[in-house]
Amino acid sequence: MPEGLPFKYTDYLELVDWTGRILRDDKRGAIASDTPEILSRLNIDTKHWIYLSKDFESPFTSLVGCVHQVRKACKELGKHWSHGINKCAELFPET
Repeated sequence: MPEGLPFKYTDYLELVDWTGRILRDDKRGAIASDTPEILSRLNIDTKHWIYLSKDFESPFTSLVGCVHQVRKACKELGKHWSHGINKCAELFPET
């Protein structure tokens, strides 16, 4: 597992495949909405993942992640705030 990524490459590929199919559930070959294990391990709600997959740039303009990591990054970068931090709190619960 690469440093910094809390999942294996195969888990990532499964998530990408599932996401692509769920976003196109109107098409033949769409898969059921069985949640990949990786979302559970990352503590990300399925509906939040789907929202992020469709609208990632809407609530964020710079930093994305759980609030304590965003605040830590802001401090390291000398920023006093980050646009979208309330959405981070909603979409990325602390683990």
